[in-house]
Parts: sequence; structure tokens; C-alpha cells
Amino acid sequence: MVNLNDILKDIEIQKVLGDTDRDIASIQFDSRKVEKNALFVAVKGTITDGHQYISKTIDLGASVVICEILPKEINNEITYIQVPDSSKALGIAASNYYNNPSENLVLVGVTGTNGKTTIASLLYEMFEKLGYPCGLLSTIENKINGQIISATHTTPDPVQLNALLAQMVDQGISHCFMEVSSHAIHQNRIVGLHFDGGIFTNISRDHLDYHKTVDEYIKAKKRFFDDLPAGAFALTNADDKTGKVMLQNTRAKKVSYSLKTLSDFKCRVVENQFEGLQLEINGTEIWCKLIGNFNAYNLLAVYATAILLGEGKEAVLTALSTLDPVDGRFEYFISENNVKGIVDYAHSPDALKNVLNTISNIRTRNETLITVVGAGGDRDKGKRPMMAQIAARQSDKVILTSDNPRSEDPEQIISDMESGIEPEDLKKVVSITNRKEAIKTACMLAAPGDIILVAGKGHEKYQEIKGVKQPFDDKKVLKGFLGVEKSEVKS
Repeated sequence: MVNLNDILKDIEIQKVLGDTDRDIASIQFDSRKVEKNALFVAVKGTITDGHQYISKTIDLGASVVICEILPKEINNEITYIQVPDSSKALGIAASNYYNNPSENLVLVGVTGTNGKTTIASLLYEMFEKLGYPCGLLSTIENKINGQIISATHTTPDPVQLNALLAQMVDQGISHCFMEVSSHAIHQNRIVGLHFDGGIFTNISRDHLDYHKTVDEYIKAKKRFFDDLPAGAFALTNADDKTGKVMLQNTRAKKVSYSLKTLSDFKCRVVENQFEGLQLEINGTEIWCKLIGNFNAYNLLAVYATAILLGEGKEAVLTALSTLDPVDGRFEYFISENNVKGIVDYAHSPDALKNVLNTISNIRTRNETLITVVGAGGDRDKGKRPMMAQIAARQSDKVILTSDNPRSEDPEQIISDMESGIEPEDLKKVVSITNRKEAIKTACMLAAPGDIILVAGKGHEKYQEIKGVKQPFDDKKVLKGFLGVEKSEVKS
């Protein structure tokens, strides 16, 4: 139980009705989870408005309600707190309820369109190698000192988030690395957290089904850096045209990394092969297991972050050279008859372009590149033709298929993709709605030495069709048709 006065600390309050000297058993914003002596925060969500359920939560046992609009009927046994923004109040209240756990460890957030999962996961792996007990909050999974906790969102809701951070503090975690999505920033899920550093990767078209315009998407990302405290660092990709924009209003220490322009942390790709990358970072050469220029950026961001957090250069470079690829991010393997299979999470135009550019820079041109790709349903429709066009331009053969169609007709999604293909590329494209059949066809078409890229789902172990998540694993399916055993996966 936590006293309400402690929970209300730093929350902007407009009006109070009732006693604030009372103990709270839990904080809830989902009316279905309310229990006796709970504090219910009525949040206006994208689908429902929590204000509609205030009376229901009181019936269930809520003793305190935080809301933007006071109900017409006031229960004298209940404490009502009126605030200008319930979502912000929820974040601060959740942090206070769990004793502000983010202030008791080193918390670094990673935001941008591509690379968030890779950078956060690699930082977790690196700092473990450097001897620290670590936490990870990512799209793939959440981890507390090696213990895996399944992830349902890129960034959890404020209550879950602070509960996880409190669990980390209780277990002696010293560093936590966290993906920060644009949705989470816009919905105030990270309000109340204390970040020691923020990393910006890049911006390209994504999530326009939610943000509507690229400008609004950029503003959401920028707000994360605007809110960083003066003692934190703000590390930006200087090669991205919006990299400087992110730092315009931040109070944090401004630091940059790049492959092409002047920056504080500079990297040059010496060699790029399927076996790995030879990099020169600030004058020192190092061999890394990851592949491609986009991973050179990711590795450089990891290196820069470790240095900014006070780690020694030699120890960081040594750890960097041992880091493994992240699940579903340019994972590749070779069949017995020398067909290369690649699985990657690329689900935006820019991410797909980066992966195909990486393959293009490595391949010999004596082989055929077959790309299997789809696009998600109930998401930004504008990127569908763009992704198909990119795949067709940069591949020898393309199979358009289902991704996660969700509530949409998968054939309509594929039709939207087909509209982006140039007339001269039509002959190299086929459409197969069933994703398993599409991957099987790619494997049947492949000759020794050829390359198959299966893009879009990466680490996901399901396919969402008509609201049902059915088991599906790109890597497992591709390896099965290629006859590749687990022991033969390359990294």
C-alpha cells in the first residue's frame, strides 16, 4: 500500500474532491483490472475513453479516481483528482507508486524508425559482457539479468513499465536499455521516467496509420530528446537528415555518430562480407560478426553509448567484436547445396532498402536474389506499393505474399503492393497469398549459390489473420524447406 499524497507528487492538479490521506493498493487504467482500494486513472485512449467506466470502477472497489472531466454524480466516499492530462498523470503516478525505479539505475532509451531493437539488444549483451547486471525492454523480449519476460508492445504501458523497472531495481540491475516507440512518446507512456541517455537512429516512413504525417512522426520522436534532463546525453545519427533536428531543444549533452559526415564518433566500413564487418572506429580497426552498413551504424551507436557511460575503449572494442546478431535481424544460413537464406524484420520501405543494399554490396551477381515480402494489414497503406517497388528494383525475382494481414483481406494488400511495380519489373514478380507456400516456392526456384531473402516478420513466431495469431516462424519455415539444421545457422 502506498499513500495517495506520495503518488500525487509532481502531478499537475486542477481540483481535488475528497481525502488525499489514504492508502492505495494498485494503480489501474484498465477498468477490468480494478480491485479494492485501487486508484483508477481515466485515460482517453485511441479506441475507448476511460471516463466512461468511472462508475464501474467505483463499484469494483476503486477508492480514488484521476480524471480530466469530473463525473456529474460525485460519490462522497471517493477521492477525485482532476488533471489537465490523465495520460501524463498516469506516468508520474505509476513512477511514484513504484518509488521512481528509473532513478535507481542507468536507463538509456533508443528511438528512431530502424535499429532500435538491435541497438538496445546489443547494449544489453555488451554490458553483460562488461560485468554488469542488466535489463532489456524491447520489441522481441524483456530481460532481467538473463530472465526472459515476453513483450507485447515495443514500449509497455506506464504501470507495466514501472513495475518491470522496480523488479530490476529489486534484483540489483545497474543498467537498463529500452526501445522507445513513437506511440509510447505520443501516448505519454514514458512520462515520469528518468533517462540517463537517449539514442536516435534514423527516420523513414513508418506508422503513418497512427501519426498521419511524417512531420507528426518526427515531432513525436523529437519530444523524447526535448524531455531529456540536463545530466543525460543525446546521441544522434549525424548522417540522417533529421539527426540535428532531434537535438534542437534538448538540455542533454549533444553527441553525434556517423559513417559519412563529421561527428564525435566516426566509423568506416573497411570490409563487408556475409561473414561479418571489418570496421574502423575512431581510428581503431575491429572485426564484428554483424553484416551490412546499417549494422555498422548500430554497432557504432553501441560503442558510443558505452564510452559515454564511462567504459574504457579497449574493453568496449573487445566486447563489440564478440556481439552476436539479434534474433530476426539479418540472420542468415547456408543449405547443403549452397543456397543462402536470410530472414529480416524489414517491414518499412527504408528498412527493406537497407537490407537489399547490403545484399547487393556483398553478392557476386553470378547468383539469383529471390525476395519474399509482404505488408501488414491495418497499417499505413501508403508504404505497400513503395515496398513492392523497392523489392522488384533490387531483386532478380520477387514473391509478394501475406505478412500479418490482421483484419484486412490479404489479397487486397498484395494488390496494393502490385500497384507500385514498374512495367519493366512485372515479369520478375509473382504473388502467392499463402506465406508458407511463397517461401516454399522461393526455395524450389533457388539454384546452388542463390540468395533467398524473407522479409517483414523477423523474430515473430506468429501470423495474425482475422484477429487470430497463428503459429508461424519465417526462420523455421525457410530452414525446413532448405534442409538446414539448427547447428548450421550462420552469424
